[in-house]
Amino acid sequence: MEYFVLLEKCIWLGMAAIGFAVLFNVPSRALGYIGIMGALGGIVKVLFVHQDVSVILGTLFGATLIGFLGIPFAHKTNCPPPVLAIPAVIPMIPGKFAYKMMIGLINLSGDIDQATYIYIMSDTLNNGLKVMFILMSIAGGVGIPLLIARRDSAKGMHLKRKF
Repeated sequence: MEYFVLLEKCIWLGMAAIGFAVLFNVPSRALGYIGIMGALGGIVKVLFVHQDVSVILGTLFGATLIGFLGIPFAHKTNCPPPVLAIPAVIPMIPGKFAYKMMIGLINLSGDIDQATYIYIMSDTLNNGLKVMFILMSIAGGVGIPLLIARRDSAKGMHLKRKF
């Protein structure tokens, strides 16, 4: 993969993350960090897909990087980590696979022969499962680092005894 193409994808992924951050009314002091997080997380996904690794695994590692980067950037910007991580991870949502799944569902509702039906059904199911696992990878990749690095975890809680 050429470095220019990689740099171009990096810029577009960062701009998309900044666009979603502006849409969600994130404080302006955090926009640069969100752009960096979106660009780095998306590039990790692109590099995994380019190396013929699963898109699901690439998305998991990209979202995990965004989750871990959100913690120090949150301290610098005085924003909660999800405010930074969620707009940065939105460009990784699998729109192409969801679109293909919906088109397949629409095609299945028509009057088609048995062989075509089986082909369309398997393709639709494949795309639907990819969408589901990519979305689970995004949720886990962003959520798990935030839970691991949480400052006041269970030791800060006070449980009341009822006996």
